[in-house]
Amino acid sequence: MPRPRTAIRTPRTDGRTARSQRTRRAIAQAMLALIHEGVLRPTAPLVAERAGVSLRSVFHHFRDMEALYAIAADIQTQRVMGMLQPVDDALPLPGRIERFVAARSSVLEALAPVRRAVVLDEPFSTVIASRLAEARARFAEEVERVFATELRSLPVGERRDRLCALAAASEWPMWESLRTHQGLSLPAARRVLRVLLAGILADVAPGVRTNGSRTRKERHHAVHQTAR
Repeated sequence: MPRPRTAIRTPRTDGRTARSQRTRRAIAQAMLALIHEGVLRPTAPLVAERAGVSLRSVFHHFRDMEALYAIAADIQTQRVMGMLQPVDDALPLPGRIERFVAARSSVLEALAPVRRAVVLDEPFSTVIASRLAEARARFAEEVERVFATELRSLPVGERRDRLCALAAASEWPMWESLRTHQGLSLPAARRVLRVLLAGILADVAPGVRTNGSRTRKERHHAVHQTAR
């Protein structure tokens, strides 16, 4: 029985493949660079110019913009994964909230330019829609892990509601609202995010407080003191 024929790779073909991969990556990085500079919808000619290649080269390496989006999304995911700082879920709730907000806000801040661009094309791009769905799922999984102690104490239906509330409060649309629409500074936006998360879990862990706010018990005591 004849053996199956296998492709023979030579240093020349290996070098050509490596150059092709470098060019593909450079083109995708050029598109991401344009987005970070505020170009919400980089065109193929702009990407080619930034990458220092011909327009023909762009479409030689990518059959269409969807294929380019896929490589750019891979690069963006690698960057984000390198920024992730897992929060110790054994910490007391105030410490977990503090560290979660610091870690999550750093990622959201870095993501913001790209997110502003890709959400415009999400309804029209299968690649972008699927990658954003994956990112949202990862973010929600991290929320569920960090606040598992509090969530486990709730009935199943209410647990789902609280998880959705925590995920929504700590996702990019909320961060964009705080930073861009309301014009908050980074420290102020972090304070508000801490307040939101603590408020969602307040009745599960009534002793939690952020930014020097008083607990429910302390407020109750203060009211009685004032009434005397």
